[in-house]
Amino acid sequence: MSVRPLLTREQSRAVDTLAAEKYHIPGVILMENAGRGSAELLFARKPANVLICCGPGNNGGDGYVIARHLDLLGVPVIIALFCSRERIQGDALINFKIIEAAGIEILDCAAEHLCESFAAQLSQADWVIDAMLGTGVTSPPREPIASAIGQINASKAQVMAIDIPSGLDCDTGQPNAPTIEADFTATFVTSKPGYQKPAAQSYVGEVHVVDIGTPQALLREVLR
Repeated sequence: MSVRPLLTREQSRAVDTLAAEKYHIPGVILMENAGRGSAELLFARKPANVLICCGPGNNGGDGYVIARHLDLLGVPVIIALFCSRERIQGDALINFKIIEAAGIEILDCAAEHLCESFAAQLSQADWVIDAMLGTGVTSPPREPIASAIGQINASKAQVMAIDIPSGLDCDTGQPNAPTIEADFTATFVTSKPGYQKPAAQSYVGEVHVVDIGTPQALLREVLR
């Protein structure tokens, strides 16, 4: 893929809006492409046991797609869900219902204090996927996600962040307390301005851009 200009938080939102409203691309298709591309990136690293940490929004929806594709590839996966099931909506809900029907194991971790089963699964995972908070978040992570970030950073597992490490500001590159320390970040459409800032380097790790099928005309419109 050719080098593309960086997208700010506002421009990333504009991509999603224009894709649906002008270019007739349903969000669920973009989510599928994002999740499948991320799953393929991780599969190339030969994961043995993957714990996928999902928040309430579309970042979590990407995580559900990743879970399905890794499961299809024969990789053991478990979802750690950091919101009540009732909060999941839209495209994320479509993909959540698929993994429910497929029988992929889901740990409900929405309580204020992390359940013991999360720590147990984290200790067995060689890879953790951070799909908790997306590029739209600008404030420090709240519980129980804040505690999960601390445990993940302290674990021996390698970490793959989806679009952005949870807790990082995608425009400024400034980390909140706490912020995921990823080994690599799979980000969508283009990289983000903050990822090149010195303050972000120890959090994003290697940055890999996943193309999710947005037309060149759409990107030109957003970037002009």
